[in-house]
Amino acid sequence: MSIKPIHIIGGGMAGSEAAWQAANAGVPVVLHEMRGVKGTEAHQTDKLAELVCSNSFRSDDHTANAVGVLHEEMRRANGVIISTAAEHQVPAGSALAVDREGFAEAVTAKLEAHPNVTIVREEIAGIPPEDWDSVIVATGPLTSIPLAEAIHTHTGEDDLAFFDAIAPIIYFDSIDMSKAWRQSRYDKPGPGGDTAAYINCPLTEEQYNAFIDALIAGEKTEFRDWEKDTPYFEGCLPIEVMAERGRETLRFGPMKPVGLTNPHQPDVKAHAIVQLRQDNALGTLWNMVGFQTKLKYGAQTDIFRMIPGLEKAEFARLGGIHRNTFLNSPKLLDAQLRMKSMPRLRFAGQVTGVEGYVESAAMGLLAGRFAAAERLGRTLDAPPPTTALGALVTHITGGHLEGKQTFQPMNVNFGLFPDIAEFPKTDENGKRLRGKAKGRAKKGAQAARALSDIDAWLAGQSLVAAE
Repeated sequence: MSIKPIHIIGGGMAGSEAAWQAANAGVPVVLHEMRGVKGTEAHQTDKLAELVCSNSFRSDDHTANAVGVLHEEMRRANGVIISTAAEHQVPAGSALAVDREGFAEAVTAKLEAHPNVTIVREEIAGIPPEDWDSVIVATGPLTSIPLAEAIHTHTGEDDLAFFDAIAPIIYFDSIDMSKAWRQSRYDKPGPGGDTAAYINCPLTEEQYNAFIDALIAGEKTEFRDWEKDTPYFEGCLPIEVMAERGRETLRFGPMKPVGLTNPHQPDVKAHAIVQLRQDNALGTLWNMVGFQTKLKYGAQTDIFRMIPGLEKAEFARLGGIHRNTFLNSPKLLDAQLRMKSMPRLRFAGQVTGVEGYVESAAMGLLAGRFAAAERLGRTLDAPPPTTALGALVTHITGGHLEGKQTFQPMNVNFGLFPDIAEFPKTDENGKRLRGKAKGRAKKGAQAARALSDIDAWLAGQSLVAAE
């Protein structure tokens, strides 16, 4: 008996992962991606799974970091995004960062080669046709306006939106390494053992204050009237917005000077430090860590060249800003990520109210599995909330209902996991754990529980057609 296809709208992190999961379950997939016929404000290519904000999937530590736990859960679920990231990894300390172009090309090639996946380049400019009885909307934060308007008209919800800023990328050979140096914070080794995965640029107190003044005074992107009240996502604030919150904000954020020693002046402690992270496999491009910005291009080049070591910086890409849109998911979606008022539509990715590449792909992973199980006559329960995958689903489908302003995009974090009572309270010498040591022990126990529970969930599910 032939199986009707699942239609997936959007070929970003979530859509690519959803297609992979459903196709591997033996269900045909039609993946609709508008890039190739129509671009977006942030994407530069027509490749699937293109990275636009950063090349980093953040921490890969699955022993005591919630993002790392999510990585590992997705590996165990045969996730195409996380496995391809590992194949195209570049040095970034303990973080999982990738060569952008190689990563996107590889994901695209894998999906193009899959016998159960058909890729169609077209814009879906409204609610999909009724004969598409299983649809995953994975259009991400840059959902096409006609589709977004159709969804909002159907739901009756006001727009839920925020602005998301992207950081500049600099050519390595334009960085003055007589002033900058290579070192990871606290010499912490990454997956390949590299303790010098970042480039560091030091500032004196005088240089830092001049830089802050320039940031605040710099010419910014002008918003349209209807955009002016849109909030930023706190995890991706433009650097000049942080500067406006207080002169010391950046010194305790992306420009913190701790855990680093300048080999050019080992006896001089920097007042602040700008870090750059490798952005491609060749090591020719470096991303300014935490330097998302809405400064106009001319202001960016002038201000960022005030940073010691970057006086002659050449930019492969300057920072920018784009508008993100997300649903009031706790009100609109059920635990299977289906729209309550139109169950043939599922949603995945950032449009559901998760934030970050990994989280977006994770929702695609679940949406693809949920839809495939449904096609095969089965019901697949969501992972338990003790897992990273389950904690995210619980957040976006069971969050606040009191009003739209109480539901905001969220990265995965242990605050979304149920508490745990049983974890080591003493060290190997019997001394009582306190402070950070106690917190790490608790997170370690939550991480171990999550991986045990995801293994049980994966073992207990079946995507085989019902008898």
